[in-house]
Amino acid sequence: MCSHRCFLLLIFFLVSHSSVTSRILPKISVTTTTTLDVTDSIRKTKDASSFRLNQQEEQSHYPTSSSFSLQLHSRASVRGTEHPDYNSLTLARLHRDSTRVKSLTARLNLAINNITRANLKHTMYTTEQEEIEAPLISGTTQGSGEYFTRVGIGSPAREVYMVLDTGSDVNWLQCAPCAECYHQTEPIFEPTTSSSYATLSCDAPQCKALEASECGNATCLYEVSYGDGSFTAGDFATETFTIGSASVDNVAVGCGHSNQGLFVGAAGLLGLGGGLLALPSQLNTTSFSYCLVDRDSDSSSTVEFGSDIPNDAVVAPLMRNHQLDTFYYLGLTGISVGGEMLEISASSFEMDESGGGGVIIDSGTAVTRLQTGVYDSLRDAFVKGTTDLERAGEVAMFDTCYDLSGKTTIEVPSVAFHFPGGNMLALPAKNYMIPVDSVGTFCLAFAPTASSLAIIGNVQQQGTRVGFDLANSLIGFSANKC
Repeated sequence: MCSHRCFLLLIFFLVSHSSVTSRILPKISVTTTTTLDVTDSIRKTKDASSFRLNQQEEQSHYPTSSSFSLQLHSRASVRGTEHPDYNSLTLARLHRDSTRVKSLTARLNLAINNITRANLKHTMYTTEQEEIEAPLISGTTQGSGEYFTRVGIGSPAREVYMVLDTGSDVNWLQCAPCAECYHQTEPIFEPTTSSSYATLSCDAPQCKALEASECGNATCLYEVSYGDGSFTAGDFATETFTIGSASVDNVAVGCGHSNQGLFVGAAGLLGLGGGLLALPSQLNTTSFSYCLVDRDSDSSSTVEFGSDIPNDAVVAPLMRNHQLDTFYYLGLTGISVGGEMLEISASSFEMDESGGGGVIIDSGTAVTRLQTGVYDSLRDAFVKGTTDLERAGEVAMFDTCYDLSGKTTIEVPSVAFHFPGGNMLALPAKNYMIPVDSVGTFCLAFAPTASSLAIIGNVQQQGTRVGFDLANSLIGFSANKC
């Protein structure tokens, strides 16, 4: 009798224990180390200076049924490099990235404190749902972490390179006549040569959706300041965009006659943010995705509109900030290093009631920023797992660097982002151990921030298709689907 009861109790215990265990185990097993191909990473630093984009041979390996296609390229593949060596390119890139992050955090702080950007230093220049896919290029050559896409503007369409930015809403390009314009790859757009160009009135809903606007001669004038001294100002208009083989009419776009900043090479900017004037909203699409190619690669990928998140993607909650709807917030719950979860408070990744804090994902920021305490925990855990590697001196914002000269491949602690439901995104080693010169110095590509806002940058996103399901508030990550 007892043996029978004991057996039943044992079975009940095992079944109950198994059920509980299955609910707490992550869906993907956590590995402790991953391999870094040192030789290949160094080779790419040496090849980066020789990139030249052959537009006839631009290809994407990501399958699509869409008739709309824009490719995404690195700036290195568009313009080559003007830096004497890879180390100087890295330092320029990191300087640009620091400026970018300061701009983003300042902009969010302004929004939280209900301060508009209408009172800007610069004077405005005055003058009388369908699936879409597009090419994407890495933009690092001029010290920028941005990526370029090529679109046709006007009627007849004239192709230009535009920076792609998930942290911006307003689309704009430089226009003649120029009161002040920076150098760009193609000739500056001349609106008088386009039959589809039309300025917007001050009463137009697109004009009223601007954060900073004025009215001149019954025409809407716009200005966008990026907080780092960069700005664009001019006429707000509608124009036809050619995305792949399809034309999209009446896209609201800034025609900038006065422009300044770190956009060297690009004709302007395409905003992929969450605001009403951003391209996804204007295309009336509830989903889009992009895949960022290696920053030192001459290959291309695509940005798509109207495509679903694949079934095998790692999915996480996508949240919005009521104070500033531009940014996309990620439901991050933890980070593991070497297969071990960091002992940090979950509140480190949460947005507070005022709209402060949280984690955004940004295509324009290069290096992921973490709150100082979170970063310190990540760095210390990583250093603990790399005692066999020779250390090197600090490089700019990177305080954890190694001398890997003479190495071919090495094993480094794994790094993974964790999301609700046990979902986990394991990063390739090349997405967080990056070369800073061509002689074998590699650094851990994370950085601390005193801000409560964390940012997942494009170095950590490389080679992963990032999909935004705006209707269902989800974000998906699909590795190796560029």
